[in-house]
Amino acid sequence: MRLVDSHSHLFLEEFDEDLPQVVERARQAGVSHIFMPNIDSTTIAPLLRVCEEYPGYCFPMIGLHPTSVNDNYEAELSVVKQQLLSNEHYVAVGEIGMDLYWDKTYEKQQRKALDVQLSLALEHDLPVVIHCREAFEEIFQVLEPYKNTHLRGIWHCFTGTKEEARRALAFSNFLLGINGVVTFKKSALPEVLRDIPLDRMVLETDAPYLAPVPHRGQRNETAFVKDTLLKLADILGELPEYVAETTSANALKMFGRES
Repeated sequence: MRLVDSHSHLFLEEFDEDLPQVVERARQAGVSHIFMPNIDSTTIAPLLRVCEEYPGYCFPMIGLHPTSVNDNYEAELSVVKQQLLSNEHYVAVGEIGMDLYWDKTYEKQQRKALDVQLSLALEHDLPVVIHCREAFEEIFQVLEPYKNTHLRGIWHCFTGTKEEARRALAFSNFLLGINGVVTFKKSALPEVLRDIPLDRMVLETDAPYLAPVPHRGQRNETAFVKDTLLKLADILGELPEYVAETTSANALKMFGRES
């Protein structure tokens, strides 16, 4: 059974002590590809180092995370632009988006950073990976002008309502990223996902964050994507093997790694 982790931060310091063991557990769980979104200029070096250590297994994205947007965001975007020009190995522009959960100080700058990076994705013909927290309407306002373009991507860690899922998937080249949140006892996602076609979903972990049940409260890791798979299969009434193969194929197609 093949699995793909479409969103994992294995380059962060939480994995400094045991990354080889983490990767081996992922392989043993059946994971064939790990896609890793950048955060900001400080994480590019460790991100690329891990991808170089595990070529053909770990794949890098480049982007500026919304929580890293501040007064220096234009300089950070210049780094993203330069990386896209100098490194052909990036498979997506991400993690980008808006996050108004903690602070709305830089809402205007987050909107601008998102718009610039959406344009970069189109320019380089790459998918985007969108982070959305307490900012669904705001992101949609930025996305709307791109609706009739070939923009494609993933709504990372989707936790929205049925209506938000409908609006998100009205962008025909977008998928929903499903992770450990779906296993949480109070999650409303199971009811939402029953109405979503499986060919519009991918699996992810967001490691080291959001570990699924029965690992909740622990450091998340890629191998735990299997727990999310089993929950999603149960919700949809499908065989785990079918859900694994379909979501994996969706992710590989999105990131241009179908072979």
